[in-house]
Amino acid sequence: MILYRTPTVADGPELAAMARDSFVETFGHLYRPEDLESFCTAAFGPETGIPAQLHDPALTFRIACAADSEGDARIIGFAKLGPRSLPVADADPRAMELRQLYILSPWHGQGVAQTLMDWTIATARAAGAPRLYLSVFIDNHRAQRFYRRYGFADIGRYSFMVGTHEDEDRLYQLDLA
Repeated sequence: MILYRTPTVADGPELAAMARDSFVETFGHLYRPEDLESFCTAAFGPETGIPAQLHDPALTFRIACAADSEGDARIIGFAKLGPRSLPVADADPRAMELRQLYILSPWHGQGVAQTLMDWTIATARAAGAPRLYLSVFIDNHRAQRFYRRYGFADIGRYSFMVGTHEDEDRLYQLDLA
């Protein structure tokens, strides 16, 4: 069974470990070890990463937890929503951004991403956001297909840094009004 909830600060270490595992399993092979470690420390470490971000009132998280037969649950995915930070020209200041949507690979195709995306869109709409933005790695075709199914449109290029390595991401926009 998969349960969805808002994480607490106590979930920070487990959520950060899950996010790191998901990023590394998906993209780790693309980077030099020092670039990967630099990125992971910043994105998932306790000082600047997810554990610290759980304290930020501008960010909203939703986690997916898989319960085992004994009732213990572990985090298998999450979505992070916040104010727009991507460089979009003439963006409405009320626009929001899906900052991360990560699902561990054994849970792909189980409806977890859809549930978290539905939550993301509903939460952004409820906050009055006229648009939702995100970026996605240019070679992550599975994610791009997923976002297009929700009506996101590719609006341009974005440079995403992993350590000193520059990746090309695509910017996507969804009109919520």
